[in-house]
Amino acid sequence: MDPDATCDSVPERIRLLISDVDGTLVTPQKALTARTCEAVNRLRDAGVALAITSSRPPRGLRMLVEPLRLTTPIAAYNGGLYAWPDMSVIDQIRLPADVARAVIRVIQSHGLSVWVYCGCDWFVLDRRGPHVGREERAVQFPATVVRDFDHMPGDAVKIVGVSDDLEAVARCEADAREEVGNQVSASRSQPYYLDVTHPRANKGNVVQRLAEMLGVTTGEIATIGDSANDVLMFARSGLSIAMGNASPQVQRAARRVTASNEQEGFARAVECYILSEHNSLVAMMAGAG
Repeated sequence: MDPDATCDSVPERIRLLISDVDGTLVTPQKALTARTCEAVNRLRDAGVALAITSSRPPRGLRMLVEPLRLTTPIAAYNGGLYAWPDMSVIDQIRLPADVARAVIRVIQSHGLSVWVYCGCDWFVLDRRGPHVGREERAVQFPATVVRDFDHMPGDAVKIVGVSDDLEAVARCEADAREEVGNQVSASRSQPYYLDVTHPRANKGNVVQRLAEMLGVTTGEIATIGDSANDVLMFARSGLSIAMGNASPQVQRAARRVTASNEQEGFARAVECYILSEHNSLVAMMAGAG
């Protein structure tokens, strides 16, 4: 869909926008633009709240709280942990210890690096491993290096397999689902990241949970994202918007498509698909004046 197409009104008043972060809310350089912050301010003025969900740990989302003036719960680890903007944990869903061990074994059998997240902390075996430095820059806190993960499985909220061998990551995803089955939710947040969480920790459930916490219906929620793990939240919300940098499969799963995160896609989606009715009213009032 042409991101510059004529704005359409939505079927139900939107009261909450749930946004993915990487590839959506922030630029490829992991920055918020002035136009994005202004779009969020305009949402707030129109009575629409913003909530964020991400595969990141909660500490990796802390830098967004102040510039976006967030007051809603943060759904980290794709819904594996909910925290208030002050980083106090509301609740979390840990993987059973035996399942976590099985996941680690599958990931390592495919030659992928393993990252383990427990609560708000991130553990790795090698700081020089693939994408560790890049992730540290993105989340703005360092990984903790450990000798092994033997004592962590019972506390794990998310386990990640990491590799630049994208075919190996895809095979690992399929094998993890086959071996551990419905005991986990396994999906790629990026082509090189395989995220494994409890089956209830997925972005589809984030929509339902935030609706209950914030007192809105799912039909009053808009969602926006760019990755395969965002498709579940698209299916649960009243309005779904895919980024222009999303794959064709992800775009087909959404009702609307905006520009890429290099072209102010988030702000343009807010302006065009969520605030269009509000903008029309403002224009009519200005014309009458």
